[in-house]
Amino acid sequence: MDELMNIPLRENLEVAEINNENCRVPRTPHNPFHGLSEANFIKNFRLSKNLCMFLIETLEPFMRPKRRATDLDIQTRVLVALNFYACGSYQPIIGCSKYLDVSQPSVCRAIKEVTNALNNPEIFNRWVHFPNNFEQLNNVRLNFSQKHGFPGVIGCIDCTHVAIVCPPGHDPEHPEHLYVNRKNYHSINVQLICDANLEIINLNARFPGSTHDAYIWGRSNVQPFLRNLHAAGHRDYFLLGDSDYPLRTWLLILLEENYDPGTPEYNYNTAHKNTRCKIGCCNGVLKNRFRYLLKHRVLHVKPAKACKIINACIVLHNMCIQYNIPVPDDNDMRDVDFGMMAGNADENDNENEGNAYRRINPELAEGRRARRHLILNNFVN
Repeated sequence: MDELMNIPLRENLEVAEINNENCRVPRTPHNPFHGLSEANFIKNFRLSKNLCMFLIETLEPFMRPKRRATDLDIQTRVLVALNFYACGSYQPIIGCSKYLDVSQPSVCRAIKEVTNALNNPEIFNRWVHFPNNFEQLNNVRLNFSQKHGFPGVIGCIDCTHVAIVCPPGHDPEHPEHLYVNRKNYHSINVQLICDANLEIINLNARFPGSTHDAYIWGRSNVQPFLRNLHAAGHRDYFLLGDSDYPLRTWLLILLEENYDPGTPEYNYNTAHKNTRCKIGCCNGVLKNRFRYLLKHRVLHVKPAKACKIINACIVLHNMCIQYNIPVPDDNDMRDVDFGMMAGNADENDNENEGNAYRRINPELAEGRRARRHLILNNFVN
């Protein structure tokens, strides 16, 4: 009789064990704000804890609220995206971290949502903007002058290539061949202008890798702004660029000839190189901080989404610059291709163009005169 009474009890226990096996018990990740030191938090997410909390509060109005118990909260979505930008890989996030235990589809959705939020004009224009009044222009110019002794500079310009996966060959909107750059890999050619603090004050990430730097500059909204500024008589504001760019009064490039040390021309070229190196440093800091932009990572997304990810990383880069967040050390970065290509235009082409077409290209001739005037007034020993 006792054995018969125990049969239903054993059956109920077996059913309970089966139900427990089938029941999904999610693992609760640790909170990185509590479990990581400040240095390790920056290593994993590139932002400090305080700056990350500020970012979450900034993005919250532009992100979807949590609707279900299984939804990722906004904090987790932001941390997932930051870790992905920093590492350039899904692997550290998907089930491999005690701080972010997230499936790959959830990672993809989080990256898309955070990237779109960072591209919102209200956020993007707050963190990436070219000086638009004389107070801002004078502050940038003074900073360059104090740090490098080169008068009049308000920015350094160059382009950098961000590698992308080969676009579909049948895509009429993004033909595959247009994305093959001079080094024979697919990329987005991104124009950057930085200030003396390595903050990016203007960018253009809309052009494929085969596009020449000068072509992108010709379609930049900064060029007409500077042209109008100089036309109004304010000629003490200009950018520094390499020989890929046309010489103008508002964009000065190097003299190509080799000059003897101590000559004004030699002094000008030396000061130009020492000042314009800021843009190379800026690009290195950007890609060292957000490894997803490095050549060997390769953005496995369509060009339009790649452009948005580049914009998002630059917004975060400027945040880090303004809040003095250190760049994580990595000894493996010594031989990395940072995607910048040396100018291949010849200054003699500019000079010959000026001699042959001076009547139809007065801006080039005026640029030559302005550069000469600057050299004689500021670089004579």
